[in-house]
Amino acid sequence: MAIDINTVQSEYCDVVSITGRIDSYTAPTFSESLKAITDAGRYNIVLDLVNVNYVSSAGLRVLIDIQKACRYQKRGETCLANVPQRVFDTLELAGFTPLFKIFDDVNTAVQHFIPKEA
Repeated sequence: MAIDINTVQSEYCDVVSITGRIDSYTAPTFSESLKAITDAGRYNIVLDLVNVNYVSSAGLRVLIDIQKACRYQKRGETCLANVPQRVFDTLELAGFTPLFKIFDDVNTAVQHFIPKEA
């Protein structure tokens, strides 16, 4: 099963929309897509998970790795949006929910990165 990853860069953050399963087969592709963003010096990322129906331990590892890369030296952070209940339950079971800001929709997540004076 393939994964579809679309990235939209805005002034304040990158929005990454994922469709499919994030498992041991697709996690390397997902990781490479996120690494390309941080390699370009952008560290505010919103992951839109509305079309993700499964996240394995390999997918969880990618989420933690990108959050660590973004938060390193307080450069930014990764936020999650549109998290399906099944994926949320996986994050909660793994103890990951406190590690991410989770938003109901992409617009609210993007607003999080816009400076208040903007």
